[in-house]
Amino acid sequence: MHVFLETERLVLRAFTDDDGDHLFALDNDPEVVRFITGGKPTSRETIRTRTLPRLMHDYPCSGTRGYWAAEEKTTGFFLGWFEFRPLDEHSAAVVELGYRLNKAAWGKGYATEGARALISKGFTDLGVERVTANTMAVNTRSRRVMEKAGLTFLRHFTGDWPEAIEGSEHGEVEYDLTRTCWEQRR
Repeated sequence: MHVFLETERLVLRAFTDDDGDHLFALDNDPEVVRFITGGKPTSRETIRTRTLPRLMHDYPCSGTRGYWAAEEKTTGFFLGWFEFRPLDEHSAAVVELGYRLNKAAWGKGYATEGARALISKGFTDLGVERVTANTMAVNTRSRRVMEKAGLTFLRHFTGDWPEAIEGSEHGEVEYDLTRTCWEQRR
């Protein structure tokens, strides 16, 4: 198991083919995917042929994967995943931060803890200059995590949703944090 990062309570590790059942459970909880698919489930075939390959992709510009399985450090319990993915395959300058955690992890500070650790690693070890994150405007929990992790509101925009889901009519929001701002706050 390749451990990418550890925090006080989390282990972020590389995904393996063995994570299919964890991802299936995560992506089939209507509350977890409410702001992603409108609560619609994801098939095992989609997990195997599309989700896992995306989560296991290595980015040449950073020499790392862009997605990390999150486990509770003391128990090894699968909590979900974090994204810290370069927007350009060939440059680690701008990365997208994201997270999807199961309900057992909600409200315990795991998302903020993992996000802060990834941001720190990105700015200190990976050559990141800017971190960006976005969510639906109505996803107040995710927006709060972004703020607690140090990102600030950048803009409101309307995304191109292939299929409208409840709340998408309010648009999306983007938050960001630059290395310069992060260094000034330390």
